[in-house]
Amino acid sequence: MNLKKQYNTLFYMKEIFDQLSANCSRLTTKLYSTSFSYGIYFLGKELRQPIHSIYGFVRLADEIVDSFHHYDKNFLLEKFKEDTFEAINLGISLNPILNSFQRVVNQYQIDQELIVLFLRSMEMDLSMQEYTPELYNEYILGSAEVVGLMCLKVFTDGSDADYEQLKPYAMKLGSAFQKVNFLRDVKADHQTLNRNYFPNVNLALFCDRQKKEIEEEIEAEFEMALTGIKQLPTASRNGVYLSYIYYKKLFAKIKRLSAEKVMTERIRISNTRKVGLMFGSIIRNKLNVI
Repeated sequence: MNLKKQYNTLFYMKEIFDQLSANCSRLTTKLYSTSFSYGIYFLGKELRQPIHSIYGFVRLADEIVDSFHHYDKNFLLEKFKEDTFEAINLGISLNPILNSFQRVVNQYQIDQELIVLFLRSMEMDLSMQEYTPELYNEYILGSAEVVGLMCLKVFTDGSDADYEQLKPYAMKLGSAFQKVNFLRDVKADHQTLNRNYFPNVNLALFCDRQKKEIEEEIEAEFEMALTGIKQLPTASRNGVYLSYIYYKKLFAKIKRLSAEKVMTERIRISNTRKVGLMFGSIIRNKLNVI
């Protein structure tokens, strides 16, 4: 085999591994989140795989701290952190999810500080149960806002000016999504994981007044985020808007319930309803009435 043919063969084999890695990230998104899967599907075709790759990375880290109860979570998260930065620096990983993620980080020049902040928030889940306002803001920044910024790097595709302009809105959207998740999962977080993210709130005495204060904060963030969604490039706007609509509908459902009720059940939107929201958001986007 001549050298050129040998090189082409090796390059093709690497492409197969990269495709396997991409498929793992896409399957992870599909298995864990139908809502984000729908949203990603309505992004421009060239944006879908990079966002799947970011979601796969985030999901894997989240599983370590939330699900692997019979294993040494601290060790696993530290190993995951080391493997993440090794993958980025080497440009490859034998972990398909990390291999997929590092390609996106390197291609779109995602600031590694965003990844550091995200992993820091995962570490907080292993050691903290009660949050002060300062720690709450730090956790929101790392667990949600920086994930929005990673995605924004993909959406703006190298335009620093667009990234800086849309940065505050992406952070508010990530924050709103996370706080809705907190309300949706408050029962499991409190009873199963012994966590309480809301500062100055005793969940054993969680009341409607406290719930309303949290909801007003979320409402303001959603309002600001929508301003930014309208300014997104066409290729990303529809998918992001669909995710926004889904979370707004979930939030509306939570708002209709009492504090006592959200402490006793996990609120969700049915897949049938999600499909309806999907088509509604597409129509509004096409008519430019978002």
